[in-house]
Amino acid sequence: MNVPVTLLGLLEREPSHGYDLKREYDAYFGRGKPLPFGQVYSTLSRLARDGKVVISEVGPGDGPDRKRYVITDLGATEVEQWLTQPVEPAPHLQTVLFAKVVLALMLDRPAGEYLDTQRRAHLQRMRELTGIKRTGSLVDALLADHGLYHLEADLRWIEMTSARLDALKQEVQP
Repeated sequence: MNVPVTLLGLLEREPSHGYDLKREYDAYFGRGKPLPFGQVYSTLSRLARDGKVVISEVGPGDGPDRKRYVITDLGATEVEQWLTQPVEPAPHLQTVLFAKVVLALMLDRPAGEYLDTQRRAHLQRMRELTGIKRTGSLVDALLADHGLYHLEADLRWIEMTSARLDALKQEVQP
């Protein structure tokens, strides 16, 4: 997740205080991993330093003064560039799961058992995401769908790899 550009995008929608930005970020983008307040304010400080936001007003708050942040033209340009550039396709050729399987085979350990354990973990996470999809908002459902599709692809890989363990073992063992 690109936190600075996401905060800039929220600011392009409307000028906001740091607290409000954190609340909105967490509501839409922080599912399961809320943004720490310290990260919000340190990111806003860097964005201000770099000329991408300015402080429009400072008012008293319960603690430190409340600053209202406004995006600048430079910040809006960054958001536009970020939105129009494609995201690098996620599949990588070196994954942790692949490395575990190959190392297990190299060390003559039960790679099939490890894949079975991983399959169970994937299926459990899929059940959790399906529950979120059923009971959550449209945002929750779309995020859950994204996760489910990735987990389904992983499960297909696990099945294919399980079927090829003997051949892979011959290739990776001396």
